[in-house]
Amino acid sequence: MRLRALAKINLGLDVVRKREDGYHEVRMIMQTINMYDQLEIDIKEEPGISITTNLPFIPTNENNLVYKAAQLLMDEFKVKKGIIVDLQKFIPVAAGMAGGSSDAAAAMIGVNRLFGLGLTVRELMERSVKVGADVPYCLLRGTALAEGIGEKLRALPPCPDCYVLIGKPPVSVSTKFVYEKLDASEIAEHPEIDRMLEGLQWHNLNRIAEHMGNVLESVTIPAYPVIEEIKQHMKDHGAVNAMMSGSGPTVFGLFDDKATAEQACEALRETKIARTVFLTTVFNNGGRHR
Repeated sequence: MRLRALAKINLGLDVVRKREDGYHEVRMIMQTINMYDQLEIDIKEEPGISITTNLPFIPTNENNLVYKAAQLLMDEFKVKKGIIVDLQKFIPVAAGMAGGSSDAAAAMIGVNRLFGLGLTVRELMERSVKVGADVPYCLLRGTALAEGIGEKLRALPPCPDCYVLIGKPPVSVSTKFVYEKLDASEIAEHPEIDRMLEGLQWHNLNRIAEHMGNVLESVTIPAYPVIEEIKQHMKDHGAVNAMMSGSGPTVFGLFDDKATAEQACEALRETKIARTVFLTTVFNNGGRHR
């Protein structure tokens, strides 16, 4: 079975408060895009989970979220056979695009289908929060409001069709580092999530873009100023807005015109300030994973 694990961007990311248990309560608008890793999953007669990947620094043991996600279901349903997973990574790693979480979601879909477990996507989502806070969303996909620690999800009207320019600088950012440095009580400016929800309801890209914001930029950009440089480059080349995704360092720009987006993409490549430059579109098709 071959499955696509889609990347996500955050159209809006707000941190409401730090909870007593140490987790941060968030309010985010999540959006999947047409950029993906690929998982090929086969059944093997011997028990256990074997993972191969195209990137040598990716763990292939229980430290990989694919392993954890598959094992969660296989243990619960006492699956006697094993699986072989070939993971081809194309989503940048440690980039704020939920690559690992999306891989885990695809693994759960694959195990559920291969062994006929009969779980619905909603039932998979309920279990997947044990693997990671972003995994339930990666099972839902499309446009969604995420609250709590990211596990409380509500599907939203789809984002208007647009072009998404991805630029990841040659640095990796630890999500743990960003949240440890963030002081939720001192956030000066919060994104207007409710205004963005109105923009989605009205299917108005400009209104959505106007109110985009990510409070984690206040930590990540001072540590990695190239993020601001990429943002400004995208805006200067016609993006309706540009922002860091998640805890970074990936920057995305939204474009309402294909030709402008293509020119901006080429211009960003020429600067060499981003190691990964990729032009794609939003992904709004819900339902069956493939």
